[in-house]
Amino acid sequence: MRLERLHYQNFRNHRLLTFEPNDGVTVIYGINGSGKTSLLEGIHYCALTKGFVGATDNECLLFSSDFFSLDGNFLSDKEVSTAVKIIYTKEKEKQIIVNNSDVKPFSRHIGRIPCITFSPLEMVIVNGAPVERRRFIDNAISQTDKKYLADLLSYKRVLQQRNALLTQLSAKKSLHTDMLSLWTEQLSRLAASIVHARVQFIAAFINQFRQLYGQFSVDKNPRIIYRTSLGNVTEDTPLDILYTFFLIKYQETERHEIYRAQTLTGPHRDDLLFFLDEKEIKKYASQGQLRTFLIVLKLTLYRFYVETLEEKPICLLDDIFSELDSSRVADIFTILEACGQTIITSAEKKAPGNITVLSVESLTK
Repeated sequence: MRLERLHYQNFRNHRLLTFEPNDGVTVIYGINGSGKTSLLEGIHYCALTKGFVGATDNECLLFSSDFFSLDGNFLSDKEVSTAVKIIYTKEKEKQIIVNNSDVKPFSRHIGRIPCITFSPLEMVIVNGAPVERRRFIDNAISQTDKKYLADLLSYKRVLQQRNALLTQLSAKKSLHTDMLSLWTEQLSRLAASIVHARVQFIAAFINQFRQLYGQFSVDKNPRIIYRTSLGNVTEDTPLDILYTFFLIKYQETERHEIYRAQTLTGPHRDDLLFFLDEKEIKKYASQGQLRTFLIVLKLTLYRFYVETLEEKPICLLDDIFSELDSSRVADIFTILEACGQTIITSAEKKAPGNITVLSVESLTK
């Protein structure tokens, strides 16, 4: 997949701009605040219908503007064209138009334009709260598995309904425990499907991750463990067994859940644990090790997408080189040159001689 052209209007700090990157690696450099990240964020919108790391639509409006629009053309590795237009105004909900047709719900668009991102804001994946790692694995799987995305959206909806009923039961405003059983059954089926998909993803992901990590670091034995509230679950655990496990778990914790007025078990409470040499990295690793771990996670995700989708994702790498030594920077460029379209932002003009380098100022003139 590659971006052929993207026109920005009133997006972030770009009033009018047209970006036409080449098919390989492009480095965009400029001072902080010059709009480098905004270029990547516009592409991210076209691929995933939203901004970087939780940015709201309103935050992406150019100051004093009432709307922004993004108008892009993409071409797949099989030469299939996709036109994406996104329009946001303060008065109306965001509109996403793909090949001249409105897309609703927006989740239908996810996976059409596979995309890998790296941003300093994403360091929370390796050193932040569990919700950040759940968001990472959910976003990763959703671009390759539409059923997973549908199950995830349904799970959030059923979880909300079940929690509302638990609140009523806790306050003695409802005695409908039979209704709780119905929500529990639905939640168990969805939870089993989500956990099963996550475990399968990690099993397929980990070997490539270890192999690639060895090219970047002398650190030994990198590991990724999926910690589920069910305890010991492996890739060989059947889906129907997971469903039964969840039913039993909810039966065991029902009284406590009513007392707490919330669902205490399920994929919304699970976590990914990252280790180096048997030590959890969020507790013991240096900033350089954390950054390297995240970069390798993203590069492994690229390879996973290529194998799963038979399509090279677009790589959007924001400020990837800060806090990395020159040898690791060179290693990254070596890998990226074998990838598809990659757009990198940097505060400095740095790249090997065969890489396209552009100043952000030259694009805004």
